[in-house]
Amino acid sequence: MPIFAAFSLAAALSAAPAAATAPDTLEQRVAACLACHSVKERGDAYFPRIAGKPFGYLYNQLRNFRDGRRHYPMMTYMVTQLPDAYLREIADYFAARHPPYAAAAAGSGGSASAAQLARGETLVRQGDAGKQIPACVACHGAALTGVEPATPGLLGLPSDYINAQFGNWKNQTRRAAAPDCMADIAARLSEADVAAVSAWLSKQAPDAAARPATSLPAPLPLACGSVPSSTTGSAQ
Repeated sequence: MPIFAAFSLAAALSAAPAAATAPDTLEQRVAACLACHSVKERGDAYFPRIAGKPFGYLYNQLRNFRDGRRHYPMMTYMVTQLPDAYLREIADYFAARHPPYAAAAAGSGGSASAAQLARGETLVRQGDAGKQIPACVACHGAALTGVEPATPGLLGLPSDYINAQFGNWKNQTRRAAAPDCMADIAARLSEADVAAVSAWLSKQAPDAAARPATSLPAPLPLACGSVPSSTTGSAQ
């Protein structure tokens, strides 16, 4: 999307209320978001699915972009002037929507070997005790559909997007509230392990009726500042 178009969309998001003759609806206010994160998603590697993700996760990410813990110019421009109450409205709008999943783009994971996929599944379901890497399901739920209030689902995401996010954590261009559990996990994963996990996840077809789990059967394997119940501080 051209940068000038993104700026125009951002202006629409943060503009003063429209004239009294035009309805002032949340749908109008999130028009800029929908330009990239359409509820009827495209399933590409650049604009991830956010519909149906837990409210707390979406709210945390909007704050992270606004407050400098995540970096992407268009997102930062759109939310930099928005107060917490507005960000909550946006998060609630997308969390309440559960459209069918689009097919994830194959990306680099499309050429993964059977051995790579097997390694990816092992990491997702069992982790790697030798590297102190917890299983993905231990935090993101047995069905990998996320967990309320603030842990996202991992299905329906292209492998290249997942790779990029691990790269951002490794390079410290994506951060979260301390203790930043995902940054710690990313640092323990080799590039080969990241590729294996992303390839396996991208090949899992989500259930159209999938919803975030309401709880986990056991405590988180490590403290995570983005999940309120895992630390004494508040989530960010």
